Amino acid sequence: MGWRRGVSKHVIAPVTDIPDGGRLATTVKGRPIVVFNRSGQFFALLDRCPHSGARLSDGLLTGLIESDGPGCSKFTRLGEIIKCPWHGWEFDIRSGQSYCSPISVKTKSYDVTIESGAAVEKGPHVAETFAVSVENNYVVLEL
Repeated sequence: MGWRRGVSKHVIAPVTDIPDGGRLATTVKGRPIVVFNRSGQFFALLDRCPHSGARLSDGLLTGLIESDGPGCSKFTRLGEIIKCPWHGWEFDIRSGQSYCSPISVKTKSYDVTIESGAAVEKGPHVAETFAVSVENNYVVLEL
């Protein structure tokens, strides 16, 4: 996939840094983001519960209990639902959709792609750089 004009892309981590069933909390342009790996598919959500602001990355990954009728239930979508650690609100890691109030509550989801190191290296992207010099055996960073 090529870099599209007007789209702000940010390299998060090597794929191997987020194991299957795992997550990685990070900050992108001042926004807390959590990236999930579910069987090699990657999903990203704003790492803030819209109810009270808890970090979703601290929550339990679980699934859904579905029922076709009384006494008949099954556990589905294992590892695809993140539960807020403060009040238990549940969100779909694929879409950010709430299961507590599906019509009115959602957390922001972000598109995630996997790109080769060669594609990332080509850009176009601009890395923030700083002038660095060595003075009397001290490394000095200029901001």
